[in-house]
Amino acid sequence: MISSSRPSKTSAKMASTLHSNLTFLPPNHKPTITKSITTHSITIRCGPRSNRGPLVKGRILSTEAIQAVQSLKRAHKSNPDNPTYPSLSRLIKADLLAALRELIRQGECALAVHVFSTFQREYPQRDLSLLGDLVSALAKKGMTEEIDRLMGELEINEGDEKGLLRVIKAVVGAGSKESTVRIYGVMKRSGVGYSWKVDEYVGKVLSKGLRRFGEEEMASEVEREFCWVHRGSLEKLIV
Repeated sequence: MISSSRPSKTSAKMASTLHSNLTFLPPNHKPTITKSITTHSITIRCGPRSNRGPLVKGRILSTEAIQAVQSLKRAHKSNPDNPTYPSLSRLIKADLLAALRELIRQGECALAVHVFSTFQREYPQRDLSLLGDLVSALAKKGMTEEIDRLMGELEINEGDEKGLLRVIKAVVGAGSKESTVRIYGVMKRSGVGYSWKVDEYVGKVLSKGLRRFGEEEMASEVEREFCWVHRGSLEKLIV
């Protein structure tokens, strides 16, 4: 069989079509190379939408707490001797507490005392740790009279040893002999040492503070009544 070297009509037609298509390309045309890019999606989940932010130890304030702080400062600035403070009873507990801690942080002690009084009135359960923070702030400002007034309203609840210790340290640190002696009286009236016990360290801190103010006899009473290790040692000696 003899094969023909002549191209078929179909091949010739395809070559002609390819040539005609190439003529439409510009002379300096460069072919486009398409790259496949793999993307990774990140899912972000948001919590419920709300206009109030989280409250973290009073440092991140809600809108309500910020407005309360600003209103109190404006009222005090306009009439420092006899300010008319706005009502705070509309605030929820978290906002009231956050506003109080923020005022303590700023050193606005007069305003902090006002908010603390409102907090105690709205929520009667005593928070001695909060009182300790307030006393420390008042001590830095030299407001010992205000400290003594607050100690005059002091109430101690069983189980709040940490808060009680905080108050004792703050009062002793403020150099208030009167308030330190008063704390001892309140502890006795509250049944400490009889109906319920406190940690021995609380008694030691109070005793040390009383000795600092020259109350040696009272300090010894505290050690006998509140320091259980000391009491046990005395009982062994008596036996």
